Amino acid sequence: MTQQTDLPETMTVVAITEPGGPTVLKPEQRPVPLPGEGEILIRVKAAGVNRPDVHQRRGTYPPPPGASDLPGLEAAGEVAAVGSGVKRWRIGDQVTALTPGGGYAQYCLVHESNALPIPHGFTFTEAAALPETFFTVWHNVFERGGLKAGETLLVHGGSSGIGTTAIQLATAFGAKVIVTAGSPEKCEACLKLGAVRAINYRQEDFVLAVKEATGGAGADVILDMVGGDYVDRNYAAAAEDGRIVQIALLSGAKAEANFAKLMMKRLTHTGSTLRPRSVAFKARIAAELETRVWPLLASRKISPVMDMIFPLREAWRAHQRMEAGAHIGKIVLDVA
Repeated sequence: MTQQTDLPETMTVVAITEPGGPTVLKPEQRPVPLPGEGEILIRVKAAGVNRPDVHQRRGTYPPPPGASDLPGLEAAGEVAAVGSGVKRWRIGDQVTALTPGGGYAQYCLVHESNALPIPHGFTFTEAAALPETFFTVWHNVFERGGLKAGETLLVHGGSSGIGTTAIQLATAFGAKVIVTAGSPEKCEACLKLGAVRAINYRQEDFVLAVKEATGGAGADVILDMVGGDYVDRNYAAAAEDGRIVQIALLSGAKAEANFAKLMMKRLTHTGSTLRPRSVAFKARIAAELETRVWPLLASRKISPVMDMIFPLREAWRAHQRMEAGAHIGKIVLDVA
């Protein structure tokens, strides 16, 4: 049986009116959804902005079947209603959640297992900056990549939301982190977060720089969101038995690579996308994060790097900011 507070009939959302540039994002009024079995309805206070939102807006990354057509893969706020069978959450609880879509709205549905408590002392905007990057980094760096203490992680795009999260998490668990970034300011920000070497890819060859920084050994794990010609260069920069994890393809999905390097070094090249994965899969990651990572957040040993905050109705400006590429850390929408 659904339990709810007094809910309005309609809510303000930001919808993609047609595929295109940032200005196709426009406010609309839509009915407030009610939670089904196992779901909670979040009264959204803040929502994170992520690169997949941009691709969805352009028409190149459609939502998975059954998901909201609204962008927004993470949201933080208060539980406003709970569906039948919900065991953990009560109305009024403060949560942050990984969503399959729908975060750009005043109310958002999510399965209860994909929500986590807001770490002690965190604002809603800080909490909204957590799920997408922390779920992604935990699964791809530590599970798929198998990063261990004492190993070296190379992160491309070190100043992004994913990159700043990866630097902090890998460092906290005893690894050394090397990053690539596109400006002196971004490189400096990465070093302040704990990276041992920041490579300005506009001025240096990252393969040579990684080799130099590791005494010729190379990186044990490489987290790559670039693709394109980086694939072959990653093989050159990787250590023997290295693991390359692909999470995006900003420079293209096709590449030429010398697979002899992969064979001779015994490399593993894997990859993943998070949004289409099952509720149960995301629930498992949520449980791991709550046990292993949430205490680090609560103690402020790590925290999200915040770039800029925009009002929900100005989501188009947030997308402009992301596409300009000047941001360091997370861009968030203030929904309250």
